Amino acid sequence: MIKQTTIFFLATSIAITSACGQPKPTQPAEPLGFEEYDPVSTLKVPEHKLSRSKYPFIDVHNHQWNMDNASLRPLLSQMDSLNMGIMINLSGRGWGSVAEGTKFFDNSLANISKNDAKRLVLFTNINFDDIGRKGWTEEAVSLLAADVKKGAKGLKIYKSLGINNKDDKGQRIQVDDPRLDPIWAKCGELGIPVLIHTADPKSFWDPMDRYNERWLELKLHGGRKRAANDPVPWEKLIAEQHNVFRKHKKTTFIAAHMDWFPNDLTKLDSLMQVFPNMNVEIGAVIAELGRQPKASRTFFEKYQDRILFGKDSWVPSEYATYFRVLETDDEYFPYHKKYHAFWRMYGMALPDEVLKKVYYKNALRLIPGLDKSQFPN
Repeated sequence: MIKQTTIFFLATSIAITSACGQPKPTQPAEPLGFEEYDPVSTLKVPEHKLSRSKYPFIDVHNHQWNMDNASLRPLLSQMDSLNMGIMINLSGRGWGSVAEGTKFFDNSLANISKNDAKRLVLFTNINFDDIGRKGWTEEAVSLLAADVKKGAKGLKIYKSLGINNKDDKGQRIQVDDPRLDPIWAKCGELGIPVLIHTADPKSFWDPMDRYNERWLELKLHGGRKRAANDPVPWEKLIAEQHNVFRKHKKTTFIAAHMDWFPNDLTKLDSLMQVFPNMNVEIGAVIAELGRQPKASRTFFEKYQDRILFGKDSWVPSEYATYFRVLETDDEYFPYHKKYHAFWRMYGMALPDEVLKKVYYKNALRLIPGLDKSQFPN
């Protein structure tokens, strides 16, 4: 009876208080989803926002899909604004059949020659359709040699090799398929590098749960998520690529996206020791380097002769993040795409000599026939 009376008294008191105009308890705001939460930092630290690189640089990982017929003057102007000396278009043959690729390649070379042939460079590509057909390998090697003779400075392998490409019997083509050995060997003979993209970040193969760092990216870009065995485990794809490095010691390889080990530099260090013909470029992984500036700088200093500058997607405004991570010692600044990195960046403040090697010296040494006149010693 006492309890009931007490409850009635409390309820009546609350009702009277509300009726007398006293403020009601504040209702909690609707909770934000992870996608919406994007706080502005209140931290006050020195900032050195860069729109141009300290030294002219060579972007070894770019894709231009209309270089065959577009006016290239606006592109060159954007390159000037960034201090980009040379752009390498890895999509020299675009997409499509062999015949379509040859037309695209030839027209791109012609278009480049009308503008600034010294600053725009093409890599060629391999069309893996019909591999297994009699004579396919010989034709692919012959076409590769012909493209190099025309002006291609290297070979780019898309990530579709190992994932999507199938042979004439409908079977997945492994990255280390022996039918491709003559191609890797020919690149070594011709003295051109192979920039190879195998797989994607390991997180794309992991469960899409609260522990996955790429959860937001996978939610916003559903097509990037893969099952653990789609088409095979991530580790198998990477192992197939490494088998190629191991077998073709006389061929120079540039592993795209730091071989997908920028978040495990100890592992990447061991790979660089095992494969002396393996180099790496930093396209689309600056966010990983920017969250571990001390370890990154140590790695860059150790392998300063084997790291190249690359960006991948052509969004000029995003280069600023790369310049800032590589050149400054800034702290806690945002990445340009939240879904790639919800964490903050820190600058490595690379020494000038290391910076020069990453920006242009290594590319000039590894890629034949590039114009050196616009770069300092």
